[in-house]
Amino acid sequence: MAKTSSVEKNNRRRKLVDLNAAKRKALKVIIMDKSLPIEERFRAQLKLAAMPRNSSKTRIRNRCEVTGRPRAYYRKLKMSRIALRELGSLGAVPGLVKSSW
Repeated sequence: MAKTSSVEKNNRRRKLVDLNAAKRKALKVIIMDKSLPIEERFRAQLKLAAMPRNSSKTRIRNRCEVTGRPRAYYRKLKMSRIALRELGSLGAVPGLVKSSW
């Protein structure tokens, strides 16, 4: 099991990303629009830089929903390889046939 503080920090980041997603997207549209004057684009760039860093989507870490493990994460199943192996041994994952010989 991962540290509770690490898991909660990641959850806070997810909430912050959801709160600021629309604002960040609007600022990025202004920044990328080459038809606008450079001063206006620069002001938008400064506003974007002033926003919290944790509101960026790239700051979110994929973590196992079962254990919170940050590595060896399968996106399709939203869990780590270790949790998948344990649940597969119990027969809790539909369609997974675990071989043993």
